[in-house]
Amino acid sequence: MSETIQFPSDRVHQGQAAQPRQSLPAEAQPLIVVGYSAKPEGRAALKRALSEARLRNAALVVVDTSPQAEAGELAAELAASRITYEIRTPADVDDSADELIRIAETTDADFIVIGLRRRSPVGKLLLGSNAQRVLLDAACPVLAVKAEPGAG
Repeated sequence: MSETIQFPSDRVHQGQAAQPRQSLPAEAQPLIVVGYSAKPEGRAALKRALSEARLRNAALVVVDTSPQAEAGELAAELAASRITYEIRTPADVDDSADELIRIAETTDADFIVIGLRRRSPVGKLLLGSNAQRVLLDAACPVLAVKAEPGAG
C-alpha cells in the first residue's frame, strides 16, 4: 500500500486517504506517473516528468522511494513547479516496479517515467530488474531516461 502525501488528483480512486486537494480543470487532465529516488537516475526521471507535465498540462503522481529525510525537499520542489501533483511512498521500496505499474493502472495514467543508471559494457547485458519489469509489464507507454554523465 502507498501513502498519499499531498495534492491527490481527481483520478485517484476510492480507498485512498483523504488529503487536501489542488483543484484540477473540469476536463480530463493527462496524468504522468514517475518513479523517483534521490539518486541521479531518479532526479533525471523527475526532471523529465516535470518537463512533460508542463508540455502536456498534466498532473504528476510521484512514487518516492528515497529516504524519509528527503521527502520535504521533493515536496518543496514539486510545489515550486506549480504542477498538480501527488506523492506516494510504497510500503516496500525494494519492489517499486509493482507499485509503479499498479498506480499507473488504477489512475489510468497516460504514461510512466523511470530513470535508468548508466552501466558498464558488461552491465548492459542486464537491465535493472525494476526497470525491466516496468518496461515489460506496464499497460501504458514508459519513458526511460538516463542521468547526465557524471551526475551523482
